[in-house]
Amino acid sequence: MSVQGFKHLRLRSGIPSILSSRASCLQRTTLRPIRNANHPLGTASISATRNLATTATMKFTPPSEDPPKHEMAYFPNMTNSLPSESGEFRRVLWTGLYSQLVLMTVPVDGEIGDEKHTVDQILTFTSGTGKATINGKDQDVKAGDLIIVPAGTQHQFINTGPTPLILYTVYSPAEHKPTSVHKDKEQGDREEEEGIDVPPEWSQRSKAENEKLGLVEPEDH
Repeated sequence: MSVQGFKHLRLRSGIPSILSSRASCLQRTTLRPIRNANHPLGTASISATRNLATTATMKFTPPSEDPPKHEMAYFPNMTNSLPSESGEFRRVLWTGLYSQLVLMTVPVDGEIGDEKHTVDQILTFTSGTGKATINGKDQDVKAGDLIIVPAGTQHQFINTGPTPLILYTVYSPAEHKPTSVHKDKEQGDREEEEGIDVPPEWSQRSKAENEKLGLVEPEDH
């Protein structure tokens, strides 16, 4: 019996053909891309990864330094994937008359810093694990947890896990400059000390002041 006839017989009987299996293996080996940075395919793969990181950063439109317009501010996937696409230690997304939305990424073995604010702060964790110390009390935190830090309360957040601790936080009123983007904690601390990262005057006014200026109108009763 010829090789072709033997192969045909084995396939018809439902038993895998040795020749067919070897051919498939050869085909898979031939088509497998070479993962080498010196090879054109490897270089293309590396470039694609870099482009992906750039594209993720480009998703964040630079916020305005002016008071917000009376329109919606929409941030899709805020409770899962969006915060992970920043990668910066701090990125201000939106600043309003009475609040401010900020993304934060705390690196492995990193911390936010032992500090105290004159504003309220609400932190929602979206990825990673960490430890919160609020006025001397420790609390483990993970994705899905939310912590409120009242104004004037000493607090610290430390990344205790093997991956970045990622969160979004709301200050009320604003705590940072509307356009602040800090690559690391050191940059944030430096800009704060130099008086660069400060909230705008318009974000610190009272409701009565904003009504008087015509920025908001009281509800008619």
